[in-house]
Amino acid sequence: MVNHDEATPVIIYTTSGFRIDGLIALLPGSRLTDFVRGAQGFIAVAEVAVQDRAGKPLFRAQFLDVAVAAVELILPTAGLVSAGARKAKAKAKAKAKAKR
Repeated sequence: MVNHDEATPVIIYTTSGFRIDGLIALLPGSRLTDFVRGAQGFIAVAEVAVQDRAGKPLFRAQFLDVAVAAVELILPTAGLVSAGARKAKAKAKAKAKAKR
């Protein structure tokens, strides 16, 4: 189980096309790059939700080891803004500007 004070929510995309949402034990102030480079073959992920390439939920688990060699992309979700949210914000801004 991950200590929530030291947990970092991440999204991991694998070379097999899976999307893994979960928590890793990255200490505050630590760099994600250093964490991944220091992993001994596997990254421990807690409170996991796995989806396929199309976004279909496959399963949830309390814990999953992810092979570092299978990681294509890993990013922290803190401060993450989706493309849809950016478009909506830009559209609202343009609409407000047009009203002036």
